[in-house]
Amino acid sequence: MVARNASRKRVTGIGGVFLRSRTPKKLARWYRDHLGIAADGQVVTFEWVSPRRGHKVGATLWAALADDDRDWGRGRPSAMVNYRVDDLKRLIAQLRAEGVAVEERTEESVYGRFGWVTDPDGNRLELWEPPKSRYRSPDRHVPME
Repeated sequence: MVARNASRKRVTGIGGVFLRSRTPKKLARWYRDHLGIAADGQVVTFEWVSPRRGHKVGATLWAALADDDRDWGRGRPSAMVNYRVDDLKRLIAQLRAEGVAVEERTEESVYGRFGWVTDPDGNRLELWEPPKSRYRSPDRHVPME
């Protein structure tokens, strides 16, 4: 077991939940009709405010995505959790040093920086470092309660 420094930051929150679907629009409608997740199209952003981080506004994304909309990895799971992190490059280096299965490539876009790891059960996880400037998605924002 690897000793962990409790003061060392790693994951700071959940950036999003992505559901893989052959019919993402139909799946998004099901979630809207049955669970009240009112996505415009296939995506909704839940906004929240963190009282512990100086009342910083953040968001968690929920999306129903097509098979080819995202890099789902080798096992092609039906869902993937996106974890928000402060420093993707540093965290990936730490995880590699700890022997974690880390994807070689990373991706950078207007939405931030992305990397991927696989847990011991084969679940693919996405690590996301948000862009430094606050980004507002064109998709519908829903305040978290």
